[in-house]
Amino acid sequence: MTVRNRRGIINRKDLVAALEAMVETVPQADWQAELVRHLKGAHKAGWAEVKRRFVDEGDKGRDSAEALAYLMDQILVTLADFVTTHVYPLSNPTASERLALVAVGGYGRGELAPFSDIDLLFLIPYKATAWAEQVAEYTLYVLWDLGLKVGHATRSPEDCWRLAKEDLTIKTSLLESRFLWGDEPLFNAAAKGFIRRVVTGTGPAFVEAKLAERDSRHQKLGDSRYVVEPNIKEGKGGLRDLHTLWWIARYLYGGIEKLKIEAGGVLTDREFKQFAKAESFLWTVRVALHYLAGRAEERLTFDLQRALADMLQYKAHPGASGVERFMKHYFLTAKQVGDLTRIFCAVLEDRHQKKSLLSRLRRKKTIQGFAIDAGRLSIVGPDDFKDDPTAMVRIFAVADREGLDIHPDALRAIQRHLSRITEKVRNDAQANEDFLSVLASMKDGEVNLRRMNEAGVFGQFIPDFGRVVAQMQFDMYHHYTVDEHTIRAIGLLSRIEKGELKSDHPLSSDVIQKVISRRVLYVAVLLHDVAKGRGGDHSIVGAEVAEKLCPRLGLKPAETETVAWLVRWHLLMSHTAFKRDLSDHKTILDFCAVVKSPERLRLLLVLTVVDIRAVGPGVWNGWKGQLLRDLYYAAEEVLLAGHATTGRNARVAARKETVRERLKDWSDRRFKAHADRMLDAYWIAEDDDTIVQNAELIRKTDDKKQLLGVVARVEPTQDMTQVSVYTEDHPGLFARIAGALGIAGASIMGAKIHTSRDGMAIDNFIVQSLDGSAFDGRRQLDKLEGIILDTLGGNVMPKEQLQKRRILGRHTDSFEIESVILIDNRASNWSTVIEVNAKDRPGLLYDLAYALYRLKLSIFSAHVATYGERAVDVFYVRDLVGQKITNKVRLRNIEAKLQRAADGLPIFEKDDSMSAVLEIDI
Repeated sequence: MTVRNRRGIINRKDLVAALEAMVETVPQADWQAELVRHLKGAHKAGWAEVKRRFVDEGDKGRDSAEALAYLMDQILVTLADFVTTHVYPLSNPTASERLALVAVGGYGRGELAPFSDIDLLFLIPYKATAWAEQVAEYTLYVLWDLGLKVGHATRSPEDCWRLAKEDLTIKTSLLESRFLWGDEPLFNAAAKGFIRRVVTGTGPAFVEAKLAERDSRHQKLGDSRYVVEPNIKEGKGGLRDLHTLWWIARYLYGGIEKLKIEAGGVLTDREFKQFAKAESFLWTVRVALHYLAGRAEERLTFDLQRALADMLQYKAHPGASGVERFMKHYFLTAKQVGDLTRIFCAVLEDRHQKKSLLSRLRRKKTIQGFAIDAGRLSIVGPDDFKDDPTAMVRIFAVADREGLDIHPDALRAIQRHLSRITEKVRNDAQANEDFLSVLASMKDGEVNLRRMNEAGVFGQFIPDFGRVVAQMQFDMYHHYTVDEHTIRAIGLLSRIEKGELKSDHPLSSDVIQKVISRRVLYVAVLLHDVAKGRGGDHSIVGAEVAEKLCPRLGLKPAETETVAWLVRWHLLMSHTAFKRDLSDHKTILDFCAVVKSPERLRLLLVLTVVDIRAVGPGVWNGWKGQLLRDLYYAAEEVLLAGHATTGRNARVAARKETVRERLKDWSDRRFKAHADRMLDAYWIAEDDDTIVQNAELIRKTDDKKQLLGVVARVEPTQDMTQVSVYTEDHPGLFARIAGALGIAGASIMGAKIHTSRDGMAIDNFIVQSLDGSAFDGRRQLDKLEGIILDTLGGNVMPKEQLQKRRILGRHTDSFEIESVILIDNRASNWSTVIEVNAKDRPGLLYDLAYALYRLKLSIFSAHVATYGERAVDVFYVRDLVGQKITNKVRLRNIEAKLQRAADGLPIFEKDDSMSAVLEIDI
């Protein structure tokens, strides 16, 4: 342990002198309190000095971790000396009255994070004596009084060996044991016995167990090193993965120093330097994380990422903020840890494999210039990639075609020669053909693209892709880095093409079989986000990248044009489906004016599906799938038949006929009266199931002569719940329903508002629970209906209830989002379309709806999309006489008021008193 200026952290000589003086002047009954006071002062001062060196002088995290371990060593040795000299002295110790204090676990490695536990072993020769128990008890009470978290055990060497055989955690902890104080021969005997009786002959079993433990740990934390809120200690690519390498190396090759793993010949000198560099960075981030959080925090949460970037002095660059640059450094490091782990494990596997005659014969077999070594592709000679750099691309194509893994020797050779992938290699026709074969593979394309990416070949061969490797976006919507998202999307595309996701994506699984050029689709998915982080619109810049890159990849001019178009418009379908009213025919016509052909529509649908699903778990749901299918079918009808689609009157008549057949117990007279009440727009906007549900709700409410009817039903295939409200129409109704749903914990995803010819409102809402699922139990549905009835009946005040929710704060507090109000009079023939982009929060939709009510605007449909911390709320509105809003002064006033509503500010003067208008009884 190399700690600089140790006395600046703790002067043990002065501390011992102070304790000796205390013994002379203080009554023995007060010793413990005084002992705690002295030790606490020394520990507090030393801890503060270590923090000062880290924050003010730029000490590395490892320096701080070792300094804190040194500080704790001195505290413990001083304490143990005091206890055994003054509190429980032994004049004539017996053979059983021996004791050693041992550091185990991470503390045993000589590393201690600022708020980590201190793991101690009180080592005794046989059974615990009264003296040993008294010393251990007194020591622990003092440590607890110091405010320290201590993990402890009192055991004999026999206990240690027996328990280590039974428990992997204890075995690992003892592997890192370090003598602190007391009977050193006792510790040495225990350590030698541990090697002889526990370790010897069990290496393969230990390796298997530790790797299984690692895999289980990864699975619990998402099994990806590219999640946007990673766990720096336990997550994939974190410190624990490096510790696992160290534990395995020490277990197999025994006695080697921590930073000398290469002594076992497992890692090369270059790889060892990468190990040390990765460990140094991760320790620096971990120590900073503890200091910032003020606790033992191991997760890089959004609220801490920005503060960490500032503390570690990451500055913003064009196209990337400081926090995004910091996180990119983290993900590159995590990737490096993954590379080292893969090479390390492969080398161990290769070493411990029994070399039968058959396996030796197999080594001689070659495929396209590559050797097959133990079932993995390898190099024939050390200069293979130097002599032919295109082979660094070809090896992944061969691996994919033959279903083989790649040998660590080949991966090491690739790392040595990456710089030889130059423009000449990038323009090599065969190399590009090999790359495309992996990209559009029907076998294990995703696996081999990820291998190619982690080996560094992907980014070197496609430099535009290299720019987004390990790049994150600082938001709550994107779960993965850009490169990981892209590779996952390609994997999903392959699974859809193979029919493996037919139940989730029936239309895409059918449509993908009809596309003219499948490689156009794969290249478009590869490039759809390739320009992120460059500043400007990544869709436009990405299209320019596609125009330059596609010819190099061997695509024809027509294919290049299609790829560039797909990249340019890859967000068009989702934006249209999720933010616009699909029952408004102009929405479909505007969409088709950009798409222009059925082939592009097919390609765009599949690209949209894999793009959304690859964002992360929970982002895709059946509701989004339904909206995309609705848009696809409506657009396909226009593109195949032009503007001469089925006439509006014919569509209304067909819908009425279908619904009439389902309402078998209705009389003709009753159905005609109901059909005549509803405007044509209603019959076009809603689907058959919704219209049937509405009809039954209206009949039930009218027959009971009630003023209000509410019903909720589950849409299981869409992960959504539909809520229908029937009552007399009046201004502000939508705002009150939105408030009621907000109080009930429902997120509104879409709303369609209808008024019958006799002045009754039938409003249909699509909602989810806050965790993104449907309200799916009868009890949940009853509660939802009850809260709406109470709110609309005036028994619950939405404004007050939602204000309480707001005060509690949210995870989104880490993000700063500037609200933007967009007003469009061209998107619809009949309505003014208002789009509000704002930071999501409880009550946002209610505030916006309330503002529109006070502005004397009628809402005809609403569409809500949430992207992590960002909400996009779209309203189709008209004035009180049913016209668009065209007056420029009024439009500016609408924009200003909605801006205040979006920002959570008072919207109108005397707003609180006026808001009571919304709380009237029905």
